[in-house]
Amino acid sequence: MHNAMSNQARAENRQMQRKEHSDDKVQLKAVTDLLDQRDQEIKAFAEKANKEIKEHGTILADTKTVLDGLVKDGLGLQDRLQDIEQKLTRRFAANDPTDAKSVGEELSDSEDFKALQTRGRGIARIGRKAVTNITSATTGTGGVGVGIQPTRVPGIVADPERQFVIRDLIMPGRTDSNAVEFVQESGFQNMAAIQAGEGAAKAQSDISFALKTTNVVTIAHWFRASKQVLSDIPLLQSYINGRAIYGLKYKEEEQILAGNGVGGNMLGLIPQASAFNNALRKAGDTKIDTLRRAILQVRIAEYRASAIALNPVDWADIELTKDSTGSYIWVNVQEGGAQRLWKLPVVDSNAVPEGEFLVGAMNIAAQIFDREEAAVEVSTEDGDNFRTNMVTIRAEERLAMAVYREESFVHGEFDAP
Repeated sequence: MHNAMSNQARAENRQMQRKEHSDDKVQLKAVTDLLDQRDQEIKAFAEKANKEIKEHGTILADTKTVLDGLVKDGLGLQDRLQDIEQKLTRRFAANDPTDAKSVGEELSDSEDFKALQTRGRGIARIGRKAVTNITSATTGTGGVGVGIQPTRVPGIVADPERQFVIRDLIMPGRTDSNAVEFVQESGFQNMAAIQAGEGAAKAQSDISFALKTTNVVTIAHWFRASKQVLSDIPLLQSYINGRAIYGLKYKEEEQILAGNGVGGNMLGLIPQASAFNNALRKAGDTKIDTLRRAILQVRIAEYRASAIALNPVDWADIELTKDSTGSYIWVNVQEGGAQRLWKLPVVDSNAVPEGEFLVGAMNIAAQIFDREEAAVEVSTEDGDNFRTNMVTIRAEERLAMAVYREESFVHGEFDAP
C-alpha cells in the first residue's frame, strides 16, 4: 500500500514537472519573439541614426530617445529570457533529478525500517545533511549564486571631459582653401613733421608690408568596431561618436595654444606671443601683480588685452591669496566670484602649462578659420571590414589660425628667472 502511494506520488510529481516544463517553453518562445521584434526595431532606428549622423553630424534627440527606450526594454527582455533558461536548467539538472525520493520514501526503504518491521520494535533513522550556511556560491550545499543576478547600471560611465575655453576667446572665420593669406605691416617709419613753410618740402615716412600665409591643418583619428555591436547597441554608437568629436577638440585646444608649426602642426599662440618683459617685475610681486604687469606690456604695445588664460592650479593660488590678517583678498568664500581679474575674464585650462600665463587681445589679434567642421563618418569599405563584418569610424576636422598681431599676446612664467 505504501509503495503504491509512493509510486502514485512520483507519477503526479513527474506530471507536474512536465506541465511546468511546457509552460516554461511557452514563455521562452514568447520572450524570444519579443526579442526578435525588438532587434528589428533597433535595426531600423540604427539605420535612421546613421543617416542622421551623415546629414547632421549627430543623432537627433527624438531618435536617441527612442533608441535608448528600445535598449532599456531589450535589457529587460534579456533578463526574463535568462531567468526562464535558468529555471529550465535547474528543473532538469542532473544533480536535481525529478524522481528523487522523499524523506518518507528514504525512511521506508532503509535497513533500519525493514529490521523494525521484522522485529516489531526498535528505532529507525535516516541521515540528512543540514544546510548550515547559505552563500553566493554557484555550487555546493547552500550555494544560491544562480539565483542572484547583477544589477546593470544604464548607460556608459565615461572618463572626465575637459571643458574647452580657449577657442571661444578668438574671432571665428571660414575658408574654402587649403591656406589663408593676409597682408601684415612689417615696418613703419613715422617721419611726420611740421612743414617749415609754404613751398618747403614735406617729411617723408616709410611703410612696408609682408605677405603672411598660414596653412590649413587636419586633425583626425579613427576607431574600429564590429558591425553587430553598433547595430545592437545604438547607445554605444552614439557614445563613440561623442568621444570621437571630443578627441578632436582636445587636440585642437592644444594646437591653438602650443602648436609648434612643424610637421603639419598649427603654429599656436604661445610660440608666437611676445615674451614677458622681466624688467617690469618688482620685488614682492604676487601672481596677481605679475598678470597686471603683463596687461601693461600689452597696453604699452598699443593694444588692449581682452582675456587671461591660466592653469587651474595657478587660478586656485590666486583665489586663495590672503592679506596680512589672513582674510581672502579676492573673493568671498561663501559666495565665490566670477572668474575675472583686472576687469578681464579669466579662463583656466589644463592645456596651459602650470606656472605660466597668456595675456592678450585675443578678440582682435587672431582668427580661426574652419575649412571642414568636425564630422564623424562610418564605413565598411576599409581594409578587410567587408569580410570581417567590421566598421571603421573616422572623425576629422580641418582648420587654420592666423595671428595678426603677435605683440598683442604676452606669455611668461610667474616665477622670476
